[in-house]
Amino acid sequence: MQRRNFLSCLLATTAGLVTNPNQLIGLAATSTLKGSDFGKNFVWGVATAAYQIEGAASADGKGPSIWDEFTHRKGKVKNNENGDKACEFYYRYKEDLELMRLLGIPAFRFSIAWSRLFPEGIGRINPAGVDFYHRVIDTCLEKEITPWITLYHWDLPLALEKKGGWLNREIIHWFSEYCDFCTKTYGDKVKNWMVLNEPMAFVGVGYFLGYHAPGRKGIFSFLKATHHATLAQGIGGKVVKANVSGANVGTTFSCSHIAAYRNDKEKDQIAAMRADALFNRLFLEPALGLGYPIESLPFLKYIERYFQPGDEEKMKFDFDFVGLQNYTRELVKYSPFVPMLWAKIVPASKRGIRTTEMGWEIYPEGIYCLLKKFASYPQVKKIYITENGVAFPDTVLLGEVYDYDRIEFLESYLKQVLRAKREGVPVEGYFIWSFMDNFEWAEGYKPRFGIVYVDFETQKRIIKQSGYWYRNLIHS
Repeated sequence: MQRRNFLSCLLATTAGLVTNPNQLIGLAATSTLKGSDFGKNFVWGVATAAYQIEGAASADGKGPSIWDEFTHRKGKVKNNENGDKACEFYYRYKEDLELMRLLGIPAFRFSIAWSRLFPEGIGRINPAGVDFYHRVIDTCLEKEITPWITLYHWDLPLALEKKGGWLNREIIHWFSEYCDFCTKTYGDKVKNWMVLNEPMAFVGVGYFLGYHAPGRKGIFSFLKATHHATLAQGIGGKVVKANVSGANVGTTFSCSHIAAYRNDKEKDQIAAMRADALFNRLFLEPALGLGYPIESLPFLKYIERYFQPGDEEKMKFDFDFVGLQNYTRELVKYSPFVPMLWAKIVPASKRGIRTTEMGWEIYPEGIYCLLKKFASYPQVKKIYITENGVAFPDTVLLGEVYDYDRIEFLESYLKQVLRAKREGVPVEGYFIWSFMDNFEWAEGYKPRFGIVYVDFETQKRIIKQSGYWYRNLIHS
């Protein structure tokens, strides 16, 4: 446990052994922020993903996804854990949404599990899966929570992966049909849609490094999957816009503020520019009609071998908003041992600075820099922070979770969001990752990002102090 967390817990236990969480808000933090600072139309929400919370991996006709298969391979996930049960949101969605209502959270970002609707990815429809998302959406609306749906959050149907997955150009048509069905089925009730979640993450880690599902490796797998995901992003956006009257359509990007490790070294500055092009611009700029950043990353010229006539237009889409997702920054230095990129990230652990449980640097100003960077593109109309959050080693004490480090993190980042907003950046919403602790991909269950604690053995939920802090911030 970090020293700050220990002292915070000790303070709480000696303050008259307070057991009412509402009484502890003053101990947790006296926020200098107010929800009203951000404007009356600012969207406040929380975010989740289907595989990370739903569980019910094979219930009611659901087909397997690449993550269902990947997590059952020995050694792919820490402690050989998997998302078969996760948070059992599939069975507990009503009580979870009631917690959300009690916290006064106005917006809920969640994803649809493709293989819950289409067990084979295409063709046969699973009525039980279709009905499940109708019930989730209806419950949200009953509780005055606005649903924001992500169409693809990494859980590709395994049947499609066996046909090549994102390496098969046919996935553009498969994905288009899936988007068409979802938006025609739920579009009368849901107006806020995100096409892809973090394409650089699922392509880079899943098709180049092999650390995530489906576990493929290689530069040409990466380039081919990148191009197909870029096309799917643009085409998917067009499908949503065509099917949903009054749609607010976006897509989300995982971004890190990139800086040179040694500012006085030109090679490090150039390395940082290349890393920025790869991690932050690769999927954004094609959607904006700027093409791939080949000038900054010459090895991307090989992606052109996968082009077909008309692809430049298909990659483009005039998104209503861009979703920015930020957790940390990266310092980069030149490295002759990393071909094509010629750059290497210097881990925060090697720099002697405070980090999160994920080993990420805490650098609030990074989100400000990224907001300014995204806003510099004239094609970007609106920006939502669709993910921002932190994992710390939470501890239950007297039936409560006093996660003051998380409150400090969230407030420090939100101050930078407000700074950017006051300088004219069109940032119009903020979603915490995550609503509740969940299955954190290859890291398993240990990292806890939630503002609601989950005991994965009993499935008991405990609202953390950060949850009450967020409620008070939103409604201040």
